[in-house]
Amino acid sequence: MDNLSDALEKLKLASTDSATDSVESCLDCLLKALANNNTEASVKIQEMGILPLLPTLLNPQSSSTPKVANIIAEVAKNEFMRSPCVEAGLIPPLTQLLNSTDQEVLLQTGRALGNICYDSHSLQAQLINMGVIPTLVKLLGIHSHNTALTEMCLIAFGNLAELESSKEQFASTNIAEELVRLFQKQTEHEKKEMIFEVLAPLAENDVIKLQLVEAGLVECLLEVVAHTVDGVREEDIAQLKTASDLMVLLLLGDESMQKLFEGGKGSVFQRVLSWIPSHNHQLQLAGALAIANFARNDGNCIHMVDTGIVQKLLELLDRHVEEGNVTVQHAALSALRNLAIPVVNKSKMLSAGVADMVLKFLQSEMPPVQFKLLGTLRMLIDTQAEAADQLGTNGKLVERLVEWCEAKDHAGVMGESNRLLSALIRHSKSKEVVRTVIQGGGVKHLVTMATSEHMIMQNEALVALGLIAALDLVAAEKDFVAANLVSVLHKLLSDERSAPEIKYNSMILICAVMGSEPLHKEVQSLAFIDVVSKLRAHENKTVSHQASLTEQRLTAQS
Repeated sequence: MDNLSDALEKLKLASTDSATDSVESCLDCLLKALANNNTEASVKIQEMGILPLLPTLLNPQSSSTPKVANIIAEVAKNEFMRSPCVEAGLIPPLTQLLNSTDQEVLLQTGRALGNICYDSHSLQAQLINMGVIPTLVKLLGIHSHNTALTEMCLIAFGNLAELESSKEQFASTNIAEELVRLFQKQTEHEKKEMIFEVLAPLAENDVIKLQLVEAGLVECLLEVVAHTVDGVREEDIAQLKTASDLMVLLLLGDESMQKLFEGGKGSVFQRVLSWIPSHNHQLQLAGALAIANFARNDGNCIHMVDTGIVQKLLELLDRHVEEGNVTVQHAALSALRNLAIPVVNKSKMLSAGVADMVLKFLQSEMPPVQFKLLGTLRMLIDTQAEAADQLGTNGKLVERLVEWCEAKDHAGVMGESNRLLSALIRHSKSKEVVRTVIQGGGVKHLVTMATSEHMIMQNEALVALGLIAALDLVAAEKDFVAANLVSVLHKLLSDERSAPEIKYNSMILICAVMGSEPLHKEVQSLAFIDVVSKLRAHENKTVSHQASLTEQRLTAQS
């Protein structure tokens, strides 16, 4: 350590008179000390006030610059040294050195900046603001033959790409072309993994997604899948997962997805279709997720249903009723739900047996599967009276829905169960369905749904409750009383925040329940007439008209 102290003292003196030989020997001594005991040497460097001297030594023309940058990189491996490095003003001169043509300077500078800014989003953001991204992308293009420099750039990209503020800068460079070109040259698993780690965060940006597709990344990914699909080595399995996951991510962008769909004739789309019947669970999963992503507009959905995709998905689901791979079940159900959105697809999918297949998963205890199962059925029965009637009289389904309406730990499942229960009544308008729901104990859940914070759910509940009252008030009477329906309606009508359609449907429901003696008494006791008469002056004509009709009804029956 005495040698180090001497070297540090000499460096102090030498840095003021720029004695190059003397500086070089001092720097060698520092590097040696850091190699022997990095922490101890770093403390000494800080104590003796060396860091503030280093910016002047980071001279692009000086032969000692790579060593100075190397020292900073070594010192900054210690977390306690990073702030002192920033305070010593090392970041601006280091950033300037990224414009050097000397490969050793570039390598050590990249290491130094990487270590100083490691794990610090604020410092990384500072680098982004200083314009390092275009500089590093340019370096990758120029020095792609230099393995060490390439790796330095990839590590930097990986760190910077995590920041949202970096995406716009990356999108304005040719990063997509450079990374794809680099990926095509790689044969080693580790190198490919490094590039994947940069691609994944970058591909979250829609502009970059399209750039990557145009640069040919998809073809690279399909090649990786083809080479690793039958592999048993750990690295093959890892690469297959990474490549197929990235493929699905690229399809999340509307433009990139549409470009790859190519009207359903695209070779990429066809290759992805071939993954669904695969025996590899990872490929089945990626294939189903890809279909779900392609099914994000009506045109694509209609084309896919017309060309037999539904049958492939049903066969896949059938294989997983017994095998029970939850992620594949979830993905296939997601795809079916999206495909069922266009009206013209619903009857075709029902005829293909989609509802029957979905019901096979009714016993699933996995909330993600339950959620998608419910959403798929709800989409299928929308405007399909016969299907709604058939499902709504299925006692086992209604029983399960009522059970899930109480799944307070899973808000999504609870919400979808309520919505499906309501949809079965609204689309069937069937007395038998209403009876099945009443017998299954579903009425109280629909009354609770009417108090939801989501207007669309409130409205769906009120329409369903109106149909129950109109079709079988006698059977529903007890449940309406027990669930405090009249009190709920009073609150909805009194609340100024209630939307016009909520007020309108609440008044329709009030009129419908007046035929029940106990409910009629409750209406009278809560002085509904006062609330309703105020609504005659409502700005919405439909509401004010209904308020007049309701007031007449209340007056006539008081």
